[in-house]
Amino acid sequence: MIQSSAQQAVDFAITSRRSIRAFLPAPVAREDIAAILDVARRAPSGTNTQPWKVYVVTGEGREALCERLTAAYRDPAQNSEHHEEYAYYPREWKSPYVDRRRKVGWDLYALLGLTRDNKDGMAAQHARNYRFFDAPVGLIFTIDRVMEQGSWLDYGMFLQNIMVAARGRGLDTCPQAAFTQFHRIIADQLSMPDNEMVVCGMALGYADPARIENTLVTEREPVDGFVKFVDG
Repeated sequence: MIQSSAQQAVDFAITSRRSIRAFLPAPVAREDIAAILDVARRAPSGTNTQPWKVYVVTGEGREALCERLTAAYRDPAQNSEHHEEYAYYPREWKSPYVDRRRKVGWDLYALLGLTRDNKDGMAAQHARNYRFFDAPVGLIFTIDRVMEQGSWLDYGMFLQNIMVAARGRGLDTCPQAAFTQFHRIIADQLSMPDNEMVVCGMALGYADPARIENTLVTEREPVDGFVKFVDG
């Protein structure tokens, strides 16, 4: 089947999206950020509830947030005091999910030359989450606490729209669940109202092509591995 230019553009934006873990310092125009969010807001949501809210952090505001988060992560006393408000990952892992999780982790560490006994190196790499991997734009996503599981499903479509719209503009992203541990710091720094809950964060910017970690391409199951066609 011959694809139209529109199909090719959409498919490319989706399939070229990767979690980028090293960004260039080049700024992203505020108009581009606004345009991406303008496109993303067309995500579907149950009865058009639109459960998303976004905090865009740049410049000194971003730096102040990153400093507090990095300090908390590196301080054992502070680190132990902060816990996620919701379970992003299963409480008990099993195959094939745990195998995929381990593989992407060790593939990344292998690229970075980090061996299993290099705990300090792995901790330093994880700490880069809290600087948005040096991306000039950080996004913090929140949801009203009254919303239920269906709205969280809607939220995923909104996040995907952002990442695809960014790729369409030559930008890259990294969605980050790591921020949820330090939701209290984020809420304080961003003056969030009590009814808002941190969903995740996201780095936004231009990928640094010279950084080896950005060569990581994760594997995906083939269609016949997760699809069952029922014809009659």
